[in-house]
Amino acid sequence: MADLSSRPIPLHIAIIMDGNGRWAAARGVPRVAGHREGARAVRRTIEAAVAHGVRYLTLFAFSSENWRRPAGEVADLTFLMKHYLRSELAELHEQGVCLKVIGERERFGPNLTAELAAAEAKTAGNTRLTLVMALSYGGRADIVAAARRVIGAGLAPEALNEQIFARYLSTDGIPDPDLLIRTSGEERISNFLLWQLAYAEMFFTDVLWPDFGADEFARALAEYATRERRFGARPA
Repeated sequence: MADLSSRPIPLHIAIIMDGNGRWAAARGVPRVAGHREGARAVRRTIEAAVAHGVRYLTLFAFSSENWRRPAGEVADLTFLMKHYLRSELAELHEQGVCLKVIGERERFGPNLTAELAAAEAKTAGNTRLTLVMALSYGGRADIVAAARRVIGAGLAPEALNEQIFARYLSTDGIPDPDLLIRTSGEERISNFLLWQLAYAEMFFTDVLWPDFGADEFARALAEYATRERRFGARPA
C-alpha cells in the first residue's frame, strides 16, 4: 500500500459502487453472487477509509432508478442489505462508525425502515467515521424535496442562498464530498449527489466493485493528492 502519511486526505469520499453484475457475468454465476461479493468490498472499503483517517464515506448502495430492475433482483438486494446490516452492525459500532441513511428508505418496507433507524440510533454517538448509505436515492429527487421543504418553511425568496438551501438537503450537516470514486470503467455520476458533487475531484477506475479494496482505495487517494483544487479561482 502506498505511503500517504504526508499527503492530503479527503475529508469526505463518495463512491458509486458499479460492476457487480458484470463481475458475476464474467464468472458465469448469478447476479446475486456479484452483489454478495460487492458487500465484502464494502467492508474492505470501510476498513480502508478508517485506516487512512477519512471522516465521511458515502456509498451509493441503491439508486431510485434501481427499482426498475427485475423484481427478483430487487428482492435479492433488499435481502442482502438486511443481512449486511444485521451481520456488520456490531463491528461498525465497535470501530466507531456512525451510520446515516439518505434516500427514500420507507420504500423498502416498515421492517427494514425500522432496522435502519435503530442502527442509526445505536451508532449516533460514534465519531471515527460517518458512513452515509444512499438507499433509494436520487440527486434530482433530493433537490426537489429540499425545494419543497424551503417552501413549507415559508422562507422568503430574497432570504434564500446556497448555504441556506443546503440545510434542506438530505445531507444537511455533512460536508460536500472532496473525492468521487466510480468503479467498472463508467464515467458519469448517474444522478448521485448532484448538488453536493459540484467541486468534487473525480476518480474513475476499470476495477469492478467486487474486486475493489485497499490497494485501489489508496491509488484513488494518491491521485487525489496530485490534484490542485481551486474552486473556480486562479492558480496561486
